[in-house]
Amino acid sequence: MPSAAANQRVKSVGLIAKPRSDRGATLVPELIAWLEARGITVFLDEGAAGYAGRSPGLSRDQVAAQSQLLVVLGGDGTLLSAARASLGHYGGHDLPLFAVNLGGLGFLTAIKIEELYPQLERALHGDFRVARRRMLHVELWRGERRIASHEALNDVVLTKAEIARMIDLEVHVDNHFVCVYKADGLIVSTPTGSTAYSLSAGGPIMFPSVAATAITPICPHTLTNRPVIVPDESEIQVIVLYNSPTYMTIDGQVGEILESGDRIICRRSEHCISLVRPPDMMFFDVLREKLKWGER
Repeated sequence: MPSAAANQRVKSVGLIAKPRSDRGATLVPELIAWLEARGITVFLDEGAAGYAGRSPGLSRDQVAAQSQLLVVLGGDGTLLSAARASLGHYGGHDLPLFAVNLGGLGFLTAIKIEELYPQLERALHGDFRVARRRMLHVELWRGERRIASHEALNDVVLTKAEIARMIDLEVHVDNHFVCVYKADGLIVSTPTGSTAYSLSAGGPIMFPSVAATAITPICPHTLTNRPVIVPDESEIQVIVLYNSPTYMTIDGQVGEILESGDRIICRRSEHCISLVRPPDMMFFDVLREKLKWGER
């Protein structure tokens, strides 16, 4: 089903809700009634169906396949999961995600509960602004065999998998050797992910529309190892050295156990995620609010 576009009325909405949320349990039944009163067909994932007493609900992939607009209720983790579910349905359309923050920091779920109904009313009539966010395509190679591939909206994180010892990771950019990082781990981040784990590790904040990728070491042994920003058309290759027990995590939700000699290749994805944003919301407004800039 084609997704909604600006100036096009929405007729079907998918609800994806964070499980085990008191706010979600109250909000979901109210929201379903509000949508159905406006003649909107509503598709529910398992979490939303549970709150509404309509279990078992649909998989998130099924919800995305049948919806023109995805309403995501939760935090950034719920949105990241919903974003992956929407990717299989990019063949002929671009599915907008209307993300509502149910608590927590929520850089991506920027719509507040008190703004939900006025903003959603506008979105249903096609009156919304879309922020397109770049993604990373990630491949895991073992010898000459591709073991796995993933799409990341935030980041790819390589960390030690077992006891508290450093790991050794060799990094190349566009086939040019950068260095061997001896560190607790390494983060390859999109601009969207620059306010997530990368920020906590000392990485830079990047404006969402910047065409770049950040490489940020986690607690490097060499203190002069600093984050590096490269163009997003660059190919980044990370090689696991020696027998360093290493784990790869995509957006903090999907993981792979790595072996010595494994190669992780990161490049710009052909996919983007479209986030519905209030017309007056600017990135620096979000930074000031979430990071408490200017407060004492």
